Amino acid sequence: MPEQLPTPQITLRYNGLFDFDGLYSTITDWAKNYGYMWHEKQYKHKVPSPKGAEQEMTWILTKEVTEYLHFEVVLTVHIWDLLEVEVETSGQKKALSNARLYILMDGTLSWGKHHFKGGWFSKKLGQWHDKALMVDLEQNMDLLYYRMWNLHAIIKKYFEMQAKKHAYKGYLGEN
Repeated sequence: MPEQLPTPQITLRYNGLFDFDGLYSTITDWAKNYGYMWHEKQYKHKVPSPKGAEQEMTWILTKEVTEYLHFEVVLTVHIWDLLEVEVETSGQKKALSNARLYILMDGTLSWGKHHFKGGWFSKKLGQWHDKALMVDLEQNMDLLYYRMWNLHAIIKKYFEMQAKKHAYKGYLGEN
């Protein structure tokens, strides 16, 4: 049975106009860029009230880092008072969403147990493997957590909630 190590939860809240399809494609593009598989686990659309509709979605992004290590990022999206609004920009009409929303990001690093069974040498080899894996776990836990902050910054940039650059850009040696 695999063992798991969770990251601290990251929260993003937004209230206002946005293009939901653009948000969806921004997150899926990020997932494709970093080699994550995308899975929409849950989608709920509740009957609209006069204020608007309510939606709940759970998106799961998974990545197999090595034969033993796996990343999982779960995005829980909850939207309230969702109204579709038609806005005119530059002489063209565009359908946007006006809503309150939050996105919760939970990351998990999971790893499988080694398969070293048998005699004295196999047990020693298994202990050596576990020590080497612990160093790898620390590095990959940081990698997962900072990738989640990278996704958080990209979503905030999409909502125009922050400056054009973020604090962790370049931390992992990438552009």
